[in-house]
Amino acid sequence: MNRGLAATALISLAVATALGAFGAHALKSMVSAAALETFRTGHQYHAWGSAALLAGSLIPSPRAWPWLWTAAAGIAIFSASLYGLVLGGPRFLGAIAPIGGSLMIAGWALAGWHVLKGPHQTKESAPR
Repeated sequence: MNRGLAATALISLAVATALGAFGAHALKSMVSAAALETFRTGHQYHAWGSAALLAGSLIPSPRAWPWLWTAAAGIAIFSASLYGLVLGGPRFLGAIAPIGGSLMIAGWALAGWHVLKGPHQTKESAPR
């Protein structure tokens, strides 16, 4: 288990829960329907990605962990850019979201690859 990744995922889930409540109640009357949909998209990736990170923290393959951190960075960049865009941030935030999406895709895919490859073998653990 990667405790740092698990703690990050749990804190991220707490933030996602709070932002989901904000979006469902306070934000609804403040922004357009299209902006609210953008916020929901950011929230969905934030919440589902954080849950997946929590599951990933249990993977007993340390070689996958850096890629899970890459996915975590992607979640933060993607979701934060959409949240910021909806809350009145500069328009260029919309151009940053694909960077976060790309990091998520790469992180999930490469973590999966390392899990499929199995544990790293050293000379001592290699079959004889």
